Amino acid sequence: MREIVFDTETTGLSFSGGDRLVEIGCIEIIHRVPTGASFHVYVNPERSMAAEAYAVHGLSDAFLADKKRFADHADELLDFLGDSPLVAHNASFDFGFLNGELKRCGRVPVALDRMVDTLVIARSRHPGAKHSLDALCTRYGIDRSHRTLHGALLDAQLLAQVYVELTGGRQIGLELIEDVDTAAIGLATLNPPPSVVRPARHFAPNADDLARHADFLKTVTQPLWGASG
Repeated sequence: MREIVFDTETTGLSFSGGDRLVEIGCIEIIHRVPTGASFHVYVNPERSMAAEAYAVHGLSDAFLADKKRFADHADELLDFLGDSPLVAHNASFDFGFLNGELKRCGRVPVALDRMVDTLVIARSRHPGAKHSLDALCTRYGIDRSHRTLHGALLDAQLLAQVYVELTGGRQIGLELIEDVDTAAIGLATLNPPPSVVRPARHFAPNADDLARHADFLKTVTQPLWGASG
């Protein structure tokens, strides 16, 4: 099954309040295994960056000034997404900005029934625990030492690993006996082939062997088998 794990960075918290998407990173996974295929762009938001948002992801107005607008990437992005389920952490936030940008440039928004929210899964699996991406990486032993700031592609890569752990761990897809004929196994167990019994072979010591063994015993001063009588 093909799924897309994605993350966004934005100018703030509210698309309806005027904030815009500035980065999107997507990772393709098939049967919960990353394929290496990805989609990643920075986007000119056509507005200034809020200081609070800049502190989170470090994307400045100067850096984004020469980047293309979201509309310039929309078709390529939609082609990459296809009709696959879309996995995100606190997915309603990312879907809000993704669909807001799609509507803004005249594209059809992504159906919400394609949304898979890892935050909801984490809360169900680990009630009462911390559910941030950092906390989940720590819980599952996923290296995030290179994550000094938020970044859409990096966070999507980390989230893909977290998603695998949340939905069954690295055992997913491990079919050790998928092609084994279980009926044949049962018949073989009930009707095992006759065992082959081979006669024991005897190796009697010769006179020289016995003499050397007797000489060796004379050198043993504290035998484990007790003093000879």
